[in-house]
Amino acid sequence: MSADASKYVIAPPPQAAIRVKGSDKLFPVRRIWCVGRNYIEHIREMGQDERAPPFFFAKPADAIVHDGGVVPYPPLTKDMHHEVEMVVALKSGGSDIKPERANDCVWGYGVGIDLTRRDLQIASREIKRPWEIGKAFDASAPCGALVPTSEIGHPAKGRIALKVNGAVKQEGDLNQMIWNVPETIWKLSEMVELAAGDIIMTGTPAGVGALVPGDKVECEIEGVGTLTVTIGKPKA
Repeated sequence: MSADASKYVIAPPPQAAIRVKGSDKLFPVRRIWCVGRNYIEHIREMGQDERAPPFFFAKPADAIVHDGGVVPYPPLTKDMHHEVEMVVALKSGGSDIKPERANDCVWGYGVGIDLTRRDLQIASREIKRPWEIGKAFDASAPCGALVPTSEIGHPAKGRIALKVNGAVKQEGDLNQMIWNVPETIWKLSEMVELAAGDIIMTGTPAGVGALVPGDKVECEIEGVGTLTVTIGKPKA
């Protein structure tokens, strides 16, 4: 046991991390932030006010599932939905980060899925309770390998799509974001102090829908990467 580990009354949990494309290195994850209502067609399909600004919610860092992994179908729901999103990984942070310097905080980008127990989310929303039960469950944040900005820059346009069993279910373009990445970092950093290791899932285009055990989910963002996961049976 190391000197540091000996300070804890139980063994510290493993460090959550995302793979890096073309490398055996990992990106350590501190927190996962998600943006709601950032593509106008998704706002419309959910029946929400398209004039309202996006808002933020969180998932636990250990909700990450790597590319090629299996997501156990979660308990307490009959309506788990897929939401493909671009992932932004931060190498630095701060408070009130203005848009003109926000990109300086970004290490790289990837493809993610914000899995949602939609029935539980809607039930919580209707009685004005927090959304965590619908959003922050185990294995609810599949993430593909990250690509550093040194290779791809800061993508502001490009096709974003998701297929289920080979059929396209979600399709849009990054340029359809209501709040772009620098603006999203700025607004989130007004609310919390961001730091290295934080990742941001930047919202989803229209076409969200339910998944069932056995479904193969394939995601792609042009110029960024891909992500494939399979929906497994519920844990015994």
